[in-house]
Amino acid sequence: MDYFSIPVQKLIEEFEKLPGIGRKTAQRLAFHVLGLSEEQVVAFAKALVDAKRKTKACTVCGNLTENDPCRICSSDKRDASVICVVQSPRDVVAMEKVREFKGVYHVLNGLISPLDGKGPDDINIKSLIKRVAHSQVSEVILATNPNVEGEATAVYISRILKPMGVKTTRIAQGISVGGDLEYADEVTLYKSLEGRREI
Repeated sequence: MDYFSIPVQKLIEEFEKLPGIGRKTAQRLAFHVLGLSEEQVVAFAKALVDAKRKTKACTVCGNLTENDPCRICSSDKRDASVICVVQSPRDVVAMEKVREFKGVYHVLNGLISPLDGKGPDDINIKSLIKRVAHSQVSEVILATNPNVEGEATAVYISRILKPMGVKTTRIAQGISVGGDLEYADEVTLYKSLEGRREI
């Protein structure tokens, strides 16, 4: 039996596609949107479309940006000789909240995961190698999540960078195993960054 009109059902289905959103939460979100004024709904829809159309990957680091290169890569206040390698743009945001890291980033946009069919060629590793080879990089900090995929990716990258003579460090395990950087608090991230070790 259909409880909702077709447009409402479609809206609920679209909300259900978002990560962490189940059927009941999708219904609550749909009814919340239906309770907004038409102007508010149009502004919400415009924000979604603008974010999708105007956001792209920085050609230097892979972070999300409106301008290319991104504000971090183009800043003369950042130390371009230290690169922090992270899994996703959300991790850049998490690291920036610490306000202690003054280097630049490299976003992999994924991790090596053979079970999911993701190998080194499926993530942003080649551009990292080119970046290190063609610039004065003194240290690469591997800040991937402390899970099986994150560790495998960190080890793979460190093995490639070692022969290049670049100091390669791994953030300390202040982040719990199986945890995600985006959910860690600033103090934990700071301690992880401070306690990084060479690998």
